[in-house]
Amino acid sequence: EVHLVESGGGLVQPGGSLKLACAASGFAFSKSTMSWFRQAPGEGFEWVSTIGSDFSTYYSDRVKGRFTISRDNAKNTVYLQLNSLKTEDTAMYSCSFSSSRGLGTQVTVSS
Repeated sequence: EVHLVESGGGLVQPGGSLKLACAASGFAFSKSTMSWFRQAPGEGFEWVSTIGSDFSTYYSDRVKGRFTISRDNAKNTVYLQLNSLKTEDTAMYSCSFSSSRGLGTQVTVSS
C-alpha cells in the first residue's frame, strides 16, 4: 500500500523559506517519479514540481527559480525547498506518486 506523509509546513513571513519533506513507503521509491502539488483555499490542485528517478527536475512557471525539489533515495523521501515565499504561495502542499497523494502540510505566508 502506498503511503505518503508530508511535513515541514508552517507560518512564515513573505520572503521567508521553508523546507517540506514527504516520506514515502509501499512502492519502489528510487525508481519512481515524484511530484508536489498544492491547493489554495477555494481553488483546485495546482502542479508545483516533479523529480524523475533520474533526478531530472521540472517546475511550474509560478515557482521556478524560487522552489527546489530534491530526493534522498536512501531515506525514501522527497523534499521541496521553498524560498522567497509570497502570500500567493499559501496553500496545502501534498506529494504525489502515480494516482496517490498524501494528506498534505499547510504553508501559510503572511506578515
